[in-house]
Amino acid sequence: MTDDDLRRDVAAELYWDPRVGSPAIEVSAAGGMVTLRGTVASLRHKRAGGHAAARVRGVTGVVNELRVQIPDRDRRDDEDLCGDVLEALMLETSVPMTVDAQARDGFVTLTGTVQWHYQREAAESRTAAVPGVAGIGNAIAVAEAPGARAAADAISCAFRRDAMLDADRLSVETFSGGLVILSGTVSSWAAHDHAVAAAWSAAGVTDIDDRIGVEYSR
Repeated sequence: MTDDDLRRDVAAELYWDPRVGSPAIEVSAAGGMVTLRGTVASLRHKRAGGHAAARVRGVTGVVNELRVQIPDRDRRDDEDLCGDVLEALMLETSVPMTVDAQARDGFVTLTGTVQWHYQREAAESRTAAVPGVAGIGNAIAVAEAPGARAAADAISCAFRRDAMLDADRLSVETFSGGLVILSGTVSSWAAHDHAVAAAWSAAGVTDIDDRIGVEYSR
């Protein structure tokens, strides 16, 4: 697949996905790496654009440079925006009360501690859907759990169960403190995301060093 072919396929996928919400996104491609530029009306649209590009065959990475330009109707002052975000987080049952938020000029910083990575992701996803949010800094920490070093076997087993992954092409290293290093190769960026998500689901994981490469079969 040439860079031009990949660029056209990504542009078609962006147009196809109604969640992206913007026909004016510029796509460039070089050696499997795709860059998105342009303006969208919300952070939710920006994230949707990145996800849409990542699932296209031939993509090995996405640089999302889309700029969020909040419409006048959705603009909030810092206090109101922070209140809206905190209310949204309270309504999200998977986000514990230990998560806090601050807002400044449309940029929201999330802080606090959670037990699982999915809770950190849920907080960020719920915040991104709040009108007026132009960017998020996710500083939520995952609390260290006992037995983090034993996570390697659990992650390897999860890789073997996943129909999208070839576990023999992946390796896992774990360290005290909950750090996990993932390395090896997968057949698509979607498979890459599956591997990382599986690793985050292991008990005790607090941080992931992602060294997985994407190699498409010819």
